[in-house]
Amino acid sequence: MSTAPIVLACPSDYENVSAEGARALADAGFRLVLNPHDRPLTEHEVRTLGAEAVAAVVGLEEWTDTLMDALPSLRILCKQGVGVDNIDLEAARARGIVVTNVPGGNAGAVSEFTVGLMIAALRNLAQGQRAANEGDWSRFPGREISALTVGLLGFGRIAQLVAQKLVAFGGTVIAHDPFPDEESARRLGVELVARQELLARSEVLSLHLPVLPETVGTVDADFLHSLRDGAVLVNTARGALVNEDALLTALESGELAGAALDVFSTEPLPAGHPLTRHSRVLATNHMAAESREAYGAISKANAQAIIDLVSGREPANAL
Repeated sequence: MSTAPIVLACPSDYENVSAEGARALADAGFRLVLNPHDRPLTEHEVRTLGAEAVAAVVGLEEWTDTLMDALPSLRILCKQGVGVDNIDLEAARARGIVVTNVPGGNAGAVSEFTVGLMIAALRNLAQGQRAANEGDWSRFPGREISALTVGLLGFGRIAQLVAQKLVAFGGTVIAHDPFPDEESARRLGVELVARQELLARSEVLSLHLPVLPETVGTVDADFLHSLRDGAVLVNTARGALVNEDALLTALESGELAGAALDVFSTEPLPAGHPLTRHSRVLATNHMAAESREAYGAISKANAQAIIDLVSGREPANAL
């Protein structure tokens, strides 16, 4: 019977998209237990697959205190990315379980995707594709970023990379952050403004906030009423930031011209969800961070964190 320490890799297709990390763990003598499904694992599946795991690479599954209690050998949870809102950090600390993430590991991928979503929404790519499939050569005139003011709510690493790319298009970029990075704003040519001014001026508004008790439901009816009429909302951050009922109401009333959404309050979305069926919504399935380059960097960092902890060294980026 193998005595190799077990690592539960929760993200689907981990061995392929995170091959560098998988190789590093195998070379260090660990045994990988993989997610056999093309979806996030359920709590029951995590309990079953990870019963003897000393470490887990965390995807989108929820890590609660009861789940941690069910895995007595667990010593470290490594998030495949930066956001750890699906991990009960207090419960982990209370049980001596180390939690790590990889800040900036997918920032390039998410920033590129965010700009891509903006362009797709502004230029009506989804409508054009549907029309072409049906042999319809109708025109769908859109807007150019160079003529617009793009607002960033939050101005961390990903938002700054978004700004860097947008400035190259020649548009106006404004941002609001409760802890503004004034030096980066000056370097990038971004104007830092108050929150209400951001909403009033943004023709495209992109969300770049973490999920905290005070940010859940940030985009509610009042927020959308304050947003410039005819704006486009872009969200590649977290679905919990948006009250989806309020968003649908704003889209139906015409207050909001459109939305480009990669994240949702419930994932996976049920088939036929009103947001995916809305003619002015471009919806994708939480894929902003999905690049081979990002997975490579993140998987190697997670593998090293696991190797370090089991070898008695302090892993990098412990929270």
